[in-house]
Amino acid sequence: MSSSDFETEETRPVAAWCDDEYVYATLADGRRIRAPIWWYPFLEKASPEDRAVVELQFSGIWWPVMDEGISVKAMLLGWKAPGAKKPRKAA
Repeated sequence: MSSSDFETEETRPVAAWCDDEYVYATLADGRRIRAPIWWYPFLEKASPEDRAVVELQFSGIWWPVMDEGISVKAMLLGWKAPGAKKPRKAA
């Protein structure tokens, strides 16, 4: 698959939000996708208020406060950001 396969009107994000565990996106075709927040250290470290400020772009989600973004393609393919580390479970 090429990048253009992921950059279509159907895969355009129409909503995005985070909680303490996941980042979510609703796509124009109705799919709702999510990825663990630890995949994106900049989101994991951010305050809930900073995570709430999002800009939807044709191919992804942008957080202007942090000057960082995630593409829909990365979420769909399970690509983690460099340096992402799975948190240890509490004993």
